[in-house]
Amino acid sequence: MTEKELICVNCPMGCRLHVQIENGAVISVTGNSCPRGKAYAEKECVRPARILTTTVKISGGTHRVLPVITDREIPLDMIFAAMDEVRKIEIEAPVKEGQVIVHDLLETGADLIASRSMGRAEA
Repeated sequence: MTEKELICVNCPMGCRLHVQIENGAVISVTGNSCPRGKAYAEKECVRPARILTTTVKISGGTHRVLPVITDREIPLDMIFAAMDEVRKIEIEAPVKEGQVIVHDLLETGADLIASRSMGRAEA
């Protein structure tokens, strides 16, 4: 049996969670003051995931890069592969906030979307 200590980040309480894991499954979570703490610990210990925020190259825009974000979490163990894909992207201005840049990034179900609009640079 493996034991982990986590700090829950799902609400301002910041509960100290004690998690017991056996054969890759969470068997016990203590220390949480709400149900979100238990759900967080189970997910974080079995297959953690994160929202990816980064930038992509943009040509013809008012800036050289465009901020982007995934519309949902992707598995943490896929972050480096996702960044490898993102580094290959170069889009053309103009772009609208919320516009999908990459649909279903690495077959995770998450779309990479523009987190701001960017117009074309004036010549």
